[in-house]
Amino acid sequence: MLLRLPTRTAALSVALVLIATVVAGRQGHAAEPTISGDAVKIGIMNDQSGLYADLAGPGSVVAAKMAIDEFGGTVLGKKIELVVADHQNKADIGAAKAREWFDRDGVDMIADFSNSSVGFAVQSLAKDRNKVAIIMAASSDFTGKACTATSAQWVYTSYSNGYSLAKTMTEAGDKSWFLLTVDYAFGHAFANDIRKAVTESGGAVEGEVRHPLNTADFSSYLLQAQSSPAKVVALASAGADMANAMKQAAEFGINKTKTFVAPIVFITDVHAMGLANAQGLRFIAAFYWDRNEETRAWSQKFFALHKAMPTMTQAGVYSAVRHYLRAVEAARTDEATAVMAKMKELPVDDIFSRNGRVREDGLMMHDMYLMEVKQPSEAKGPWDYYRVLATLPADTVFPPLQASDCPLIKK
Repeated sequence: MLLRLPTRTAALSVALVLIATVVAGRQGHAAEPTISGDAVKIGIMNDQSGLYADLAGPGSVVAAKMAIDEFGGTVLGKKIELVVADHQNKADIGAAKAREWFDRDGVDMIADFSNSSVGFAVQSLAKDRNKVAIIMAASSDFTGKACTATSAQWVYTSYSNGYSLAKTMTEAGDKSWFLLTVDYAFGHAFANDIRKAVTESGGAVEGEVRHPLNTADFSSYLLQAQSSPAKVVALASAGADMANAMKQAAEFGINKTKTFVAPIVFITDVHAMGLANAQGLRFIAAFYWDRNEETRAWSQKFFALHKAMPTMTQAGVYSAVRHYLRAVEAARTDEATAVMAKMKELPVDDIFSRNGRVREDGLMMHDMYLMEVKQPSEAKGPWDYYRVLATLPADTVFPPLQASDCPLIKK
């Protein structure tokens, strides 16, 4: 019996198979997860004890834990660790803690902030350290001139909640406005966007008065609003400032003659004010717990842990942490640029947004809702506070990408 040697063609085929096997093996090796350190570390940084504690604070920590628990506490075989810091609404404290987290503790991503000044400080630091920052604060500059390749803005902007609110109402016939503005970056951003929308829509701003952060007595400011010819009083503030202004407006009866709007309203604010004080207040929100079966089911779980219904910021933190972990899993690494690329590639699909996407400039595009606080007689029980007047599609409530001054956008 003769032993037949392989032909040249057969030998070439065998060689190609061997090469393909080696290449495939190398590709499989390259695709192995690469996690820096022993864990994927997430930081929640916000106001834990001050005027923004109810709208974010410990509730944001609860929301982040819920997202982590959905992953079973691990991603790519590594433990997910959560750390928490109180920035006390001070940019220097926030920056110092972020630097410690990034440089010493190996934190991969920081979320929340709920304060624009702190957000800008940490966003810049995260860029320098190649870390991810996901921001729940208002200034449109986060995804405008200050945008970075490793940051995203998740819940709302001064444009979506200031400009779009004013544009919607002015076009509906509310042509005259008075601005009551908290005197720091947050309030200035909202006042600027409201003024721009009102004038572009054919209305007029009849006056403006500014007040310090965390003001207790609004009487002199409200009297100026009352004496103006304006039909609408816009409270360019949030948290305790907005709540105190509304309560005192109700005490003086000003809410009977003026329409009050606020760009940023949280359900915890309405809960603290009571429907008698907040009734009729109009605003734009990103989330409401009682909107559908899915939001109700998730919010009931949150309530069992936190004893309050979630604010839009807290629901946004859950969404952002969950999406970040999905991106880490898909990228098979915690390296910031690779993770952010996946965050922009994957749809945001959860109880916060069913059709969300992270745009090139880092803005998370999602639908918003025009809300009105119910009359006390309309509420069916605790936390039944809002009436959804309209759904505002993402492409109408946020500015178009071509209008962005983010340096990442190719003009």
